[in-house]
Amino acid sequence: MKYAILCYHDEAVTCAWSKEHDDAVMEKLAGVHGRIAASGKLGPVARLLPTSAATTVRGDREPTLVLDGPFAETKEQLLGFYVVECDDLEEAIAFARELGDRGDRGGTLHRVDLRWRRERHQRPARDRRARARRRSAGQPRARWPRGTSAAALG
Repeated sequence: MKYAILCYHDEAVTCAWSKEHDDAVMEKLAGVHGRIAASGKLGPVARLLPTSAATTVRGDREPTLVLDGPFAETKEQLLGFYVVECDDLEEAIAFARELGDRGDRGGTLHRVDLRWRRERHQRPARDRRARARRRSAGQPRARWPRGTSAAALG
């Protein structure tokens, strides 16, 4: 199962860190990154720019409004995220706990289950395996009747 670990902290605090303090925090987190990456369970990781660099797109009115800045009243801001592949919820929580222990105190880590959207042309692995079993058993490949298409059928 894939999980997103979202990292929140008060941006006023993290932006006030000295370069040395920021580098020290990132160095501690690099140890966690390295361990998870070595296990092959670490996906995309991103550290976000401050919210002052954000753009807000509001689609709740006509025409759609595009504004500079986040324009969201929040106590903590999203600073970054990790995508991890974990065997179960406990492993995802253990990873988040380890990040929290290594990072600077005061932030919040939020775990979210991810559901990847497959592209239309991709078939699940079980379909590919089933096709391979049929071919190895000598069964013919399924085909659409001439003159029809998937769109016409449904």
